[in-house]
Amino acid sequence: MTKRIVILGGGTGGTLCANRLHRHYRSHRADDQRVEIVVVDQDNHHVYQPALLFVPFGLANRQEFVRPRVAQLHHDIEFIEASIDRVDLHRDTVVLEGDRELTYDALVIATGAMLAVDETPGLTGPGWNENVFTFYDLAGATALESALDAFEGGKLLVNVVDMPIKCPVAPLEFCFLADWFFTERGIRDKVDITYATPLDGAFTKPVAAATLSGLLAEKGINLITEFNTGEVVGNDAAGGGHLVGYDGREIPFDLAVVVPLHSGADYVGRSTGLGDELNFVPTDPHTMQSSAKGNVFAIGDATNVPISKAGSVTHFEGEAIVGNIVRYLNHEPLDESYDGHANCFIETGFGKALMIDFNYDTEPLPGHFPTAVGVPLLKESRVNHLGKLMFQWVYWHALLQGRDIPGIGADMPEHGKTTTTNEEVLV
Repeated sequence: MTKRIVILGGGTGGTLCANRLHRHYRSHRADDQRVEIVVVDQDNHHVYQPALLFVPFGLANRQEFVRPRVAQLHHDIEFIEASIDRVDLHRDTVVLEGDRELTYDALVIATGAMLAVDETPGLTGPGWNENVFTFYDLAGATALESALDAFEGGKLLVNVVDMPIKCPVAPLEFCFLADWFFTERGIRDKVDITYATPLDGAFTKPVAAATLSGLLAEKGINLITEFNTGEVVGNDAAGGGHLVGYDGREIPFDLAVVVPLHSGADYVGRSTGLGDELNFVPTDPHTMQSSAKGNVFAIGDATNVPISKAGSVTHFEGEAIVGNIVRYLNHEPLDESYDGHANCFIETGFGKALMIDFNYDTEPLPGHFPTAVGVPLLKESRVNHLGKLMFQWVYWHALLQGRDIPGIGADMPEHGKTTTTNEEVLV
C-alpha cells in the first residue's frame, strides 16, 4: 500500500525534509511499504535567504543564491508549482488553485513566514523604496543597494517592527555591516546609525544581548529598546522621515531600513483549525507534530515553537520531524527529545563574525563549538566570518540534500562551553 506525504513549501524546511524522507525510505525499502513524496510551492525560485543581508552592500550576486526549487529535490520527489487555497483537515486534503485536490496520509507545513508589510501604517506609503526599505526580500534588498550607494550622510535607522521575525540577528548584522561599509567609503563620521527594537535589549537571550549591546556601543551605534513602531512617516516635509511609537516617541531618519511584521502563509488562515492569529502553526516543540491533527507536522518558520526562525533551527528540526513522520506512519510513539537547538554566525563587519549556540533552555555561552577545539563562541574572529561564507556551499550541497553534517547533530552539544551564570556575564 502506498502512503503519500505532502509537503507544503519548497524552501529550506520543505526541501530538506523531502530529501531526508526520500533517503530514509530508499534505505529502508520494504515490499509492503511504498511512500510517495510530493512538494508544493507557488513558484520555482529557491532563495538562500542569508545572502539577502549581503545584497545591499554589493557582496552577493543573484546567480549565486537563487536556484530552481525542483533542482534541489531528488528526481523521485514530485514537485507541483501551484498556489495553495486551503487545507481540509477533516478530509486529509490540500486544495490547490483551481480546486485541484491532493490527499495525504501525512502533511508537513513548511511555507515559512511572510512579510506583512501592510500591517504597519505608512510603511508602504510615501517613501517606500525611496527612503524606507527592507532587505528581507530580494526586491527590497536590491533597491536598498542603490540607496546605500547614493547615501552621503545623515541618520540611518534600522528598525524591527515586532517579533517574531526570520533570523532575529540579521538586523543587528545589518548595523554592523553598515558601520563597516561607511567606514570603507570614508564617511562613517557623517552617518549616525541607530538600531530600534521592541525588545528590552539587543537580543532575546540576555547573555548574547550583553555581548551584542557591547559591540553596538563599541562601533558607535545607538540602541533604542522597547520601541514599538505604530507608524512610519517617509518623505516628510523636511525631506526625511520618522517613526512614531505607540508610546508617542518619535525617531527621525534620512534612510530607514525596516524589518516588517511577520506572519504565516495566508492559506493557513483559510484552513479551519490549522493556525493561530498570526497564521503560524501551533506545534509541539519537542516532536514537531501540530496541535491541529496527528498526521500534520510543521517545520521551520511556519511554526510557533519558542526558538529563533532561522535556517539552522530548521536543519535541526528536520532530523526530528522526519523520524517522527516515519514513526507516525508506522503507528509508533513519537520521539519527544528535540531540544530546540539553534546556532548562527553573526557578521560583525571588517571580515569578522561571532557565533552563538543555544536551545530552549540554555543561553548562548562562551567557549567553542561543536567541541573544545571548535570555532569560538560569543567572540569575534576571522574564522567565524569564513565559516559564515562557507556555509552557503554547505547549504546547497549538504543541508538541503538531507545529508548529516559530521559532528553537528540536532541536540545541542555541551562540550567546549563555559558554564556561566547570566549575572556573571552581565557584570
